[in-house]
Amino acid sequence: MEPGAWVYDQVACAVGEFKGAAGPYVMLRPVGGGREWQADPADVRPATPAERLSAGVRAANGRAGAGAPGPVPDLSRPPEPVPHCVACALLVRDRREARERFDHSAVTDANVLLRRHLWQDHP
Repeated sequence: MEPGAWVYDQVACAVGEFKGAAGPYVMLRPVGGGREWQADPADVRPATPAERLSAGVRAANGRAGAGAPGPVPDLSRPPEPVPHCVACALLVRDRREARERFDHSAVTDANVLLRRHLWQDHP
């Protein structure tokens, strides 16, 4: 491998720029910049064009969104759970039980927690 070559780390599941050898490891730099990481040379292969493109798009989207606020959620409707997600199902159950008790504060709390869960675990 030559410095500057784009490679895929099969353990980290990430594309990186080959920077050089560091003892028994190779040093890789993330697409778009960032902290370098070490990888075992046996776990590194040349990146496919599709992997390079995908990594480049992710890096560009990260740069574009770094200074801009995220999308504004539609707060006029309750958040929808992701099917087959246990955490979503538990939060929906809490919301339903709060509605049955006419506890509107707890309904709002469940909606906030569900939105946060969706944002963090289901991007």
